[in-house]
Amino acid sequence: MAPALIKYGLLPQKNTAFFLCDLQEKFRPAMLHFEQIVEVANKLVQTSKILDVPLVVTEQHPKGLGHTVPELDVSHACGVFPKTKFSMVTPDVSPLLSTLCGGQLQCVVLFGVEAHVCVEQTAAELTARGFQVHVVADACTSRSQEDRLLAFQRLKQIGCFITTSETVIFKLLGDKEHPNFADIRPLIKTTSPNTGLAAVSKM
Repeated sequence: MAPALIKYGLLPQKNTAFFLCDLQEKFRPAMLHFEQIVEVANKLVQTSKILDVPLVVTEQHPKGLGHTVPELDVSHACGVFPKTKFSMVTPDVSPLLSTLCGGQLQCVVLFGVEAHVCVEQTAAELTARGFQVHVVADACTSRSQEDRLLAFQRLKQIGCFITTSETVIFKLLGDKEHPNFADIRPLIKTTSPNTGLAAVSKM
């Protein structure tokens, strides 16, 4: 796909990967709208499997914070990588950037927690490396709404697209005649739950 189209926010299926950041069990009681975020994340995880979009998963200090929540089946992921670094671009993940999508990775769809820490630092590092990052706002959260929403503002300032799960899914499909449309349709038949993003339009 032409670089100009990437710049303006399209998501070519063959050049896109999903990055799932630290949606772990121990974060459940602390994060805003956690159950709803997991529900939306599950749509994206299933989409990655149906459309054969590479999925990279990290877990922050899993010995202390637990593993990825059981609602998310990430068995098809390229890997589930433990980390202590806040950014997902760790020494284990970094080599994948040149091999994902047959070495043609251009766009990263990023979601998870916390928006103002691990998600933001991951997005900044990927953007600095030349990738176009789409941060899925209804699949990202923090402990406070202030940190969450201000993170989205900063991410826009560095050139990320702040998007929603349904926008991502429809951009990847591109056409009702996509061969996997019938498989994806159950995921988009019901609108995503309220994740407290109404305040974004007021900022």
